[in-house]
Amino acid sequence: MHSTASDGALSPTELIAKAAEASIRYLALTDHDTLAGLGEAKEEAVRRGIHFIPGVELTCRWNKRTLHMLGLNIDPEYVGWREYEARLQVLREQRAGTIAARLRGKRAPDDILERARVCAGRGQIGRPHFARALLEAGMVSSENEAFDRYLGQGKVGDVKAEWPDVSEVIAIVQASGGLAILAHPTKYNMTFSRLRLLLSSLAEAGVDGFEIAYPGISQDYIRLLLKQAETLDLKVSSGSDFHNPKHHWTGLGRFPRVETIRHLIHQFYTDMPC
Repeated sequence: MHSTASDGALSPTELIAKAAEASIRYLALTDHDTLAGLGEAKEEAVRRGIHFIPGVELTCRWNKRTLHMLGLNIDPEYVGWREYEARLQVLREQRAGTIAARLRGKRAPDDILERARVCAGRGQIGRPHFARALLEAGMVSSENEAFDRYLGQGKVGDVKAEWPDVSEVIAIVQASGGLAILAHPTKYNMTFSRLRLLLSSLAEAGVDGFEIAYPGISQDYIRLLLKQAETLDLKVSSGSDFHNPKHHWTGLGRFPRVETIRHLIHQFYTDMPC
């Protein structure tokens, strides 16, 4: 799940409160490229009796392709995180400046970067904040349209950055005591043959597993991915990828059910018993 520490709509406290209302018992906060919301979220989770799993969703590169790697059950106090987060902050700021310049070339307001910063608040600035800024500027009728016309894959605002290599991301997650899990593997616009190559490459690099159940994935793909987990001897996870209560396709705590002994929830049940 995501909070206002990155591109979510709810503060960490609000997010945990909503999760409690939905009877969620195990929850991972995985904001993009920042650990800033973990302390607040953990405090509220403890107060409400929710088993909190500290996490992060890190942007990285594999063969010049951008991926998202989840770090689950990390230690936020690990000494390496401060320098790593600062480095990612610089990359995101540089990327935001390039996105703003390109959008101005498409007749966005001169202050589009400042508008996006306001939308981001104290969180990491990203494309969803530019989508909100474009909506408020009257250039689009919805945030979805902003992505369709300006910010989605292959559009003018789809700016690549020199993100850390995937092997570096796996290393820091595991050094901090966490599990490195590839996020939403079917969302990288790959053929399944290419996806098998990716998963095999990540297995060789030491990844712990990959997400297998999340909004939008089909049962056919779940079966195919489960076979890959068996072949590569990897763990699997599930997640709602929740960002905003207005986004009904990513309901808080909702994702397809998967029964397998490879699922990380069994490990969390053992480490964090009810």
